Amino acid sequence: MSALQQKIQQAQAVLAQAGSDYSPVTFANSLGAEDMVLTDLIAKHQPEIAMFSLDTGRLPQETYDLMQEVRARYSVPLKIYFPDARQVEDYVSKNGVNGFYDSVENRKACCHIRKVEPLKRALAGKKAWITGMRRDQAVTRGSLEISSFDADHGLQKFNPLLDWTNAEVWEYIKQNDVPYNKLHDRFYPSIGCAPCTRAITPGEDIRSGRWWWENPENKECGLHVGKITPIKQV
Repeated sequence: MSALQQKIQQAQAVLAQAGSDYSPVTFANSLGAEDMVLTDLIAKHQPEIAMFSLDTGRLPQETYDLMQEVRARYSVPLKIYFPDARQVEDYVSKNGVNGFYDSVENRKACCHIRKVEPLKRALAGKKAWITGMRRDQAVTRGSLEISSFDADHGLQKFNPLLDWTNAEVWEYIKQNDVPYNKLHDRFYPSIGCAPCTRAITPGEDIRSGRWWWENPENKECGLHVGKITPIKQV
């Protein structure tokens, strides 16, 4: 059995545990390469796991194209959550439409409105959530666990692809003909909102194209930070 096949089986086991022990559980699908692997695995093996995505209102067209492709390809519905319009209007009135470039505080405030608040609504009533985060994506993710209690949201959090490499993610995508964001072909390894995402050059960290004007230690949007309590891995 290949190393990738072993990791696929391990990921399936994590998804199965999440689905059986923590129902209702939901998958936060950012439509990145890792999340497309999980989309494929969930649709094939755990279709009872719900999926959602956050439409911040500033996503690239390629991301919207992929949303539509996921809808056509997979039987598991992808529910979309939007930010509160009044909060967006207030933020833009105070800071300008691109005020997030002015300071880390402004950027995090924008992320809070467009991502964190909609996430809270998406997770309401759930016992667990699933993400596609991997340890080697960024310095802020090196201490993550496959399963941990997310104290900020009051539910269990699973990262089934935590120990996958970037090469393994793409090997799975190619082997299984999984749809993916076409910006990846233009050297965008990590894709968020259009004004906060750029292509990278060879040798740069894979998340260096996200909020590139900030220090690496600050480069999270607020969705995946907070107090977590690890539990025994699957």
